Amino acid sequence: MKKIGVLTSGGDSQGMNSAIRSVVRTGIARGYEIVGIKRGYNGLMEKDFIPLGSKDVSDKLYRGGTFLQSARSEEFRTEEGQKKGANNLKEEGIEHLVVIGGDGSYRGAAKLNDLGIKTYGLPGTIDNDLPLTDYTIGFDTTLNVVTDAIGNLRDTMSSHERVSVIEVMGRNSGDIALHAGIASGVDAILVPEQPWDIKEISYKLKDRFNKGKTHSIVMVAEGAGNGEEIAHMIKDHCGLDTRATILGHIQRGGTPSAFDRVFTSRMGHEVIRLIDNDIYGVALGIENNDITYHRFEEIFEAHQPPNTKLYSIFGDLV
Repeated sequence: MKKIGVLTSGGDSQGMNSAIRSVVRTGIARGYEIVGIKRGYNGLMEKDFIPLGSKDVSDKLYRGGTFLQSARSEEFRTEEGQKKGANNLKEEGIEHLVVIGGDGSYRGAAKLNDLGIKTYGLPGTIDNDLPLTDYTIGFDTTLNVVTDAIGNLRDTMSSHERVSVIEVMGRNSGDIALHAGIASGVDAILVPEQPWDIKEISYKLKDRFNKGKTHSIVMVAEGAGNGEEIAHMIKDHCGLDTRATILGHIQRGGTPSAFDRVFTSRMGHEVIRLIDNDIYGVALGIENNDITYHRFEEIFEAHQPPNTKLYSIFGDLV
């Protein structure tokens, strides 16, 4: 019986568990033995392997986080560590490895693929910052978490006539801020892909208050600036009572949305089909609602363009 390994690496994202579940149950249905690797590449270095059966993934569909856990491994970053990881898999008889994570996780999978392990990537990152996929695992759920938080903050901001600056995750990509901002009807969105002028934003906020508005919300992706500093700048420029809220790791929590559960179930099913057809060295994604795959090299060479059209739409909606 052929063995398939599965691990989660990097930051956790809602839907990782449902992706593991899909790999396990589809793999078993097709006659494979599934091995879970705990704590990402760190667990790979230490051979922290566990067998996974259908019962082991029961009730995992709707749970956030990753029950296999995740950790970073400095040892695996080295050539010697990568060879050790490949050898550990070969000694266990694991021919195929499914890696759920972001860009760094993909690069590790590509190295193992070069060393004779047939590898596959599933896009596990809430930031939605991987190219050649319209969405990543957990992005939709995170949008729901952020919009719920904004709704709660809006209640207290309107009671006290304040400006709320909300900082969300997104070091290199402002997709969380942009999508959640539009969904929440905020007054300004600051993302790393677009230039912004704090004076212009402050004066517009002040003008709206002068016209009777009782509260305003500014969304900031962490890669665009520090929420606390931006709140101070707005207050200095226009005198409005401005408070910052940094949502932090709460964005990674919560039960996966229906979209993320279906999305990951489809990808887990497709990765087993690729294994059946001896297609490997690829990462999966979703494009125009179709589950697609591209070679790791294509993904590393591709560039994720900023969503200028959606940003332009926001500008007309404010």
